[in-house]
Amino acid sequence: MHDRTVNQRIQDFSEVSTGMTATDAKAEAERCLQCKKPLCVTGCPVTIDIPAFIREVAAGDFRKAAAIIKEQNMLPAICGRVCPQEVQCEGVCILGKKANPIAIGELERFVADEERTHGMMMPQKKVSTGRRVAVVGAGPAGLTASAELARMGYHVTLFESLHAAGGVLMYGIPSFRLPKEIVKAEIDAVLTLGVDLKLNHLVGRSVTVNELLNYDAVFLGTGAGLPYFMGLPGENLPGVYSANEFLTRVNLMHADRFPVYDTPVKRGSRVVVAGGGNVAMDAARVARRLGGRVTLVYRRREEDLPARIAEVEHAKEEGIEFVMCANPVRILGDQAITGVECSRMSMCELDASGRPEPKEIDGENFTIDADVFIAAIGQGPNPLLIGEIPELTRGKRGNVIIDENGHTSMRKVFAGGDVATGAATVILAMGAAKTAAHAIDRMLREE
Repeated sequence: MHDRTVNQRIQDFSEVSTGMTATDAKAEAERCLQCKKPLCVTGCPVTIDIPAFIREVAAGDFRKAAAIIKEQNMLPAICGRVCPQEVQCEGVCILGKKANPIAIGELERFVADEERTHGMMMPQKKVSTGRRVAVVGAGPAGLTASAELARMGYHVTLFESLHAAGGVLMYGIPSFRLPKEIVKAEIDAVLTLGVDLKLNHLVGRSVTVNELLNYDAVFLGTGAGLPYFMGLPGENLPGVYSANEFLTRVNLMHADRFPVYDTPVKRGSRVVVAGGGNVAMDAARVARRLGGRVTLVYRRREEDLPARIAEVEHAKEEGIEFVMCANPVRILGDQAITGVECSRMSMCELDASGRPEPKEIDGENFTIDADVFIAAIGQGPNPLLIGEIPELTRGKRGNVIIDENGHTSMRKVFAGGDVATGAATVILAMGAAKTAAHAIDRMLREE
């Protein structure tokens, strides 16, 4: 794919990549070996028939390719942009052992964009079962569960607490990675299946738990909306944000359109972002577009960064400064932030995850000038609803405990995505939601 130049893209929030052309897509698809035992399918959390759709791309039948993808995934334009294909389908591609793997994600994006341009297709629905299922949370997990259940003949009511559906797709991922009009188009496709979307409905408050449990089954996909902070001195100063709040203010409250929208977000001239994941990269790149000089501080080495390689490369190209093996220990200032004090870290023995365990080096602290600090160190399951249902068994971090089918400790309540696993990827949430939807179908049919 082709990226816009750095000078172009740091001036606005338009998409960085311009995508494949039809000629590019066909040429790439023709490289596929059409393996008899395609590992790429097993590497896909939603089990798309990847060789089949690629075969149709090579033949130039892009609509048929789209139909094949949509048999398993109703959000292909989203997944083609934000899925970590390099560690999933592309990561196990046979061609990747000696050359570049097939660009499966780019092909999925191309097919989805072609379909949206020429008219969206809807998969077939089964005859109505007459049963009702409530889905809570209109993020990736909730949208996927809703689509699967609606196609299986269930009447689905999708409850969303915010004024817009999409969850992290809308409030968390910047437009330059995932344009909002694409998210809206794929949400509309899900709703076309007959899903009844209820916006501004906070289950547990505006809709009671008893009302929720009156449905034949319930799926909880409320995500990970509880940001983690570092507990640093000075963390209560103005200009300190969690990445969750910072990105939400830009994506949903239109801080990227300043001064048209008078959104209360501080546009820092010198911004420090703590963290090394995709969310940290998003926050840093957004702050850069808002006019700030941005430094990203990560406590491990560059090779340990959990973010996608492409996101790290884009951040570097856009002028983000990376400070490795360092960790913020204090936010400086009285009435406003003046800087961030950091400690140097040494890499010691491996921790439980297999990564080197960082240890603070005494006497080697340093200061970075800053007027905005963003903590991007993760977030936990949204506690608003699950705290209202004491019967749900929860883990130490507040996550809902589920079995391999997404079943919770309550008979007709299922869950999937970040509310069960903690913050993870969009596609893993979608895969868990599909599993739970089919388990709901089995349970209700047995009844």
